[in-house]
Amino acid sequence: MLKGLAITPPVIGRISIGRAVEKNGKRLPERDDQFTITTQVRNRGEWVLHPFDDALRKAGGNGKLRSIPVRVLFNDSELNLRAEFSLFDRETGRPVCVGNGETCKRVTDEGIETLPCLSPDGCPFGKAGGCKSYGRLNVVIGDEDELGSFVFRTTSYNSIRTLAARLRYFNAVSGGLLATMPLELRLRGKSTTQSYRSAIYYVDLVVQSGFTLQEAIARARELDGERKASGFDQAALDAVARAGFGNGAFEETGDDVPAVVEEFYPEADGEDGTEPNAGGSGLGDASAASGLKAKLDRQVSARRGDGK
Repeated sequence: MLKGLAITPPVIGRISIGRAVEKNGKRLPERDDQFTITTQVRNRGEWVLHPFDDALRKAGGNGKLRSIPVRVLFNDSELNLRAEFSLFDRETGRPVCVGNGETCKRVTDEGIETLPCLSPDGCPFGKAGGCKSYGRLNVVIGDEDELGSFVFRTTSYNSIRTLAARLRYFNAVSGGLLATMPLELRLRGKSTTQSYRSAIYYVDLVVQSGFTLQEAIARARELDGERKASGFDQAALDAVARAGFGNGAFEETGDDVPAVVEEFYPEADGEDGTEPNAGGSGLGDASAASGLKAKLDRQVSARRGDGK
């Protein structure tokens, strides 16, 4: 295995909320109240829709995709959802600093250093660069590729907090059989003072429609028994995934540039943890976002030694 390269779950598509649109020469987040499922391919600046997107819309009957039946790959909650405080180079899409609130790994002139992490509000470096909470959730849709996943990226603390809680709760009540639970991503809305009482949207994880919690647990036990009988080793899969994540300093690579820059640094961020880009309400202050962009660009230039 190549050292320094994080081995992450194979991704065959993306899940987002809304999309980015071009306005006055800039790509801005457009508010939406539904999911969009895409491939990893762009055509003329737009992500190409995945066949699942159309199929699930038709199955829903009203054209709005507000829930997606899924399962997760791992029994360990933290392998399915990884969340950290993160700061990216908006030009290269590569991580600059990633931390958990206690310690962080930061790219410096001396290489990657481990430093105290004060969280975005308490860190001057993070404030200047636009450090945010950043989560990646991998889920399986359908049964065509049982180890291929769709990734949902978000900077919304509403989504991160809710998903983290749900994953832990489902893992607990199922007796550690999270990977075989029939689940469903569901879009929820709420209003807050920071959103000026306009609706903002976040992602929740619930028992799949048609199941009660007790029925979902029974189904998880049944599927787990079938897997064990066939030789499927879930514990080994979790262990391999854990080692793969730990093999690299950072999860994102240069290949993730389009998604990271568009999703992490949109021209206008949502407030109160609303989803940015193809995830967002676009309720934030565009001038403030531009100020953060300028500060980050100056820091990047200084690190490169061009004196700007």
